[in-house]
Amino acid sequence: MTSMEVRPKAVLEDFLKLLAPYAPHMAEELWSRLGHAQTLAHEAWPVADEKYLVADTITLAVQVMGKLRDTIEVPAEVTEDEIRAILPERGKLKPYLEGKRIVKLIHVPGRLVNLVVK
Repeated sequence: MTSMEVRPKAVLEDFLKLLAPYAPHMAEELWSRLGHAQTLAHEAWPVADEKYLVADTITLAVQVMGKLRDTIEVPAEVTEDEIRAILPERGKLKPYLEGKRIVKLIHVPGRLVNLVVK
């Protein structure tokens, strides 16, 4: 699972809190073996760390004339100019862009890119 020989106690405690609704008796037994006197049912639910919930990359749908032709994985803060530089290099898009010029690039941030060609 991981290269760690010993798991930190805090990680096991959070795991047991998440396990409790599905296997309450087992979770309570393991909770008491970790040295807790109070029952697991009275513990607070684990809180998510916001820094791990932010995506570094996003997947954009690439359309040519309104039809889905490809998807690309790009950094979350990608600009329209960066997208314009990436798209002509994509192998899947070459048949749709050969001999044509991009009249308009419509970028819906985080969702899609639509190329209008002529």
